[in-house]
Amino acid sequence: MTTSTSVWLATADPPRYERINADVRSGVLVVGGGIIGLTTALELQLTGADVVLLEADRIGARTSGNTTGKVTSQHGAIYAALADRHGLETAGQYAAANQTGVERVAELVDRFAIDCEFARTPAFVYATDETDLRHEADVAAKLGLPAQYADPAELGLPLTATGVVRFDDQGQLHPTRYLAGLAQAFTQAGGRIFENTRVTALSADDDGITAETEPGAVVQAQHAIVATLLPIGILGGYFARTRPQQSHGIAVRLPVPAPAGMAISANGPTRSTRPWPGGGPNGLIIVGSDHEVGDQTDTDDAYRKLTDWASSLWDHRIEPEYRWSAHDYSTPDHLPYVGKAPGSPILVATGMHKWGLSNGTVASGILRDLVLDRANPFSTLYDAGRIGDAHAVAGLVKDNLKVGKEFAAGHLRRLLGGGLDHLEVGEGGLYDVNGHTVGAYCDHDGQLHTVVPVCTHLGCPLRWNQGDTTWDCNCHGSRFTAEGAVLDGPATTPLAKPELGE
Repeated sequence: MTTSTSVWLATADPPRYERINADVRSGVLVVGGGIIGLTTALELQLTGADVVLLEADRIGARTSGNTTGKVTSQHGAIYAALADRHGLETAGQYAAANQTGVERVAELVDRFAIDCEFARTPAFVYATDETDLRHEADVAAKLGLPAQYADPAELGLPLTATGVVRFDDQGQLHPTRYLAGLAQAFTQAGGRIFENTRVTALSADDDGITAETEPGAVVQAQHAIVATLLPIGILGGYFARTRPQQSHGIAVRLPVPAPAGMAISANGPTRSTRPWPGGGPNGLIIVGSDHEVGDQTDTDDAYRKLTDWASSLWDHRIEPEYRWSAHDYSTPDHLPYVGKAPGSPILVATGMHKWGLSNGTVASGILRDLVLDRANPFSTLYDAGRIGDAHAVAGLVKDNLKVGKEFAAGHLRRLLGGGLDHLEVGEGGLYDVNGHTVGAYCDHDGQLHTVVPVCTHLGCPLRWNQGDTTWDCNCHGSRFTAEGAVLDGPATTPLAKPELGE
């Protein structure tokens, strides 16, 4: 039987922290308890700062607890493209930043003795088409990365690869246990964590930053860092400068020992693999079936494709033990945004391109140094206020035209026929009820859940995600539970409930 949750969240029991119940003052407020938020909070607390961290759910409950757990500067076949687009110097800075991130994770694991299955392992990128990976290997090596062209047999995957690049001495870990270790180190250093405390608004004046929370308490701080996947609300306008990308994952046990290294395909459809220690010697994590949030109507199919791929490779019917999805944001120039939000003293970090363990750890160093008013070698590279090159501007225009079409098209093309009496157990979607569009889901206990399927961020129509039983916004990536609670922002307000009448 397949469990619909991240293998990492299912196999760890991180410490619990109370919900905020009174107003709080601090030197630094960090919003978000994922990789970036926890690492930044710890880094600042270790310098003697007074830090408070607020998490809307539990530590690592969303994207950071659903990552692949790869700690690597090997981000697919990207370095030749980065060099072509931005030049060797910029590509080299990105390479150095992420290799620094890998080593910083290893240092934190060692320093605080975090029991998170951290292991050094090679990371491969492979092609099964005409992609020139020899050039990729040459560029990556020229940039100072531990990269070399490799023998396809080293992959350990039963497929025909036309080229392989190996990055040596990379890492993998159990992300939820790593986050738990960071949280414990942070609180032992004097930091304060409040879970189940959603920030609904942030404001700045001459006295500092004020955060309003869903429980009603107010937090005041001299500095504020928003590390919430995408900044909440309209802060910095990042909702219009990024695109939400979703990936799906499965944890399986193969009929033979799993490949020892991490791997990712250079050509589509993306397939990313890594060993799963908790599954024994045959355990493997497979991630892929990428698409934009809210862009795919049959998300069950995304999981089927991963399962079918594994079954065909090993000629054995494989059933996942766990399945889950996560999303992150991409930027038009393929570099994260980290720093001061335009027009605001609030610091932000977003656009990690699904490589949050390395990119996010680099981001934490930049954010720490901005608070402490000291230089960081990567702050200009990740500048949160940049517009980007001509390609980036063109990408922004294209993306925002797509968002405009979402607003204009509304629900008309997706409305299901009939009323709620046609809803089967386990089924959800959009229904016409007395002339009104209603979002509905009938859970496996037969209970009906209804919402107004309009995103509370900026009013985009929502799409039902059958595979994850969520309401997803294709405009800016907000996601909601079947009951309407916010899972991921930039939205901060639950979905409204429809008045069904008689």
